[in-house]
Amino acid sequence: LREKQKLRHMYGLMEKQFHSYYVEAARAKASTGEKLLQLLESRLDSVVYRMGFGITRAEARQLVSHNAILVNGSRVNISSYQVRAGDEVAVRESSRAQLRIKSALEIAEQVGFVPWVDVDSKAFKGVFKSVPDRGDLSQEIDESLVVALYSK
Repeated sequence: LREKQKLRHMYGLMEKQFHSYYVEAARAKASTGEKLLQLLESRLDSVVYRMGFGITRAEARQLVSHNAILVNGSRVNISSYQVRAGDEVAVRESSRAQLRIKSALEIAEQVGFVPWVDVDSKAFKGVFKSVPDRGDLSQEIDESLVVALYSK
């Protein structure tokens, strides 16, 4: 239960939405736990956070909901939008002047980007190269406990 709550709070999801991600992951042929993490990581707010446009996931979510993000040139303001491999995510021209985005990108450049995104910080855009493997994700999450809880 604690592991599920940790994961839910990490991604800023309500129980109903988190459960629907679990149901979708359980339908997949691959490992349910790994598929669940992949679904969570391919949410638009999570991709924006991983690309360094927001310092926190909450800030990335706000950028999405305030129409500051483009996916393949189209404005998307739904943070649960599932980004596919090869999609280009960019900050809108009018939002690039925001100091919070610039400072978040500077911090992300110092820390480094995750291997499943390719970011061009000068152009304020990046490409979601592929869905992350379990080895690429944080080891502090034990998704098998979440799967065990829901499969009862």
